[in-house]
Amino acid sequence: MSEQDFHPRIVAFCCNWCSYAGADLAGVSRLQMPTDFQVIRVMCSARVAPEWIIKTLSAGIDGVMVLGCHIGDCHYIAGNHRAAKRFALLKEMLGFVGIHPDRLRVDWVSASEGTKFQTIVTEFVERVRELGPTREFVTAHRRLDTD
Repeated sequence: MSEQDFHPRIVAFCCNWCSYAGADLAGVSRLQMPTDFQVIRVMCSARVAPEWIIKTLSAGIDGVMVLGCHIGDCHYIAGNHRAAKRFALLKEMLGFVGIHPDRLRVDWVSASEGTKFQTIVTEFVERVRELGPTREFVTAHRRLDTD
């Protein structure tokens, strides 16, 4: 399968107050972007557990985005600070379990940044397309589990 034939499966966890509204603005503005992602609305980026990321990637999803309010602008005061620290550490740890760290993207999008949402999604889909499917990783680990 060539890189152009591969359509990555991506999950985007978006904070209710900012990045979800930014995604909505990108949609109603009819901004062109890949359709290879599914948005999951969460109340805050800090509510996304690192285990969700690992389970999502190990289940065969090709990439995960966690998008929240800009630092200093969180509706829950410091939720995005906690998320930034948590996911920086998780990104480092992914390599130890055989998952490329670039399969996780954490970024900040406000409700008025539909164009930024479009840019982030487009860049991330292209990066994951370059990395290829995670199914090879998942298949290899399932074989190890059954041995």
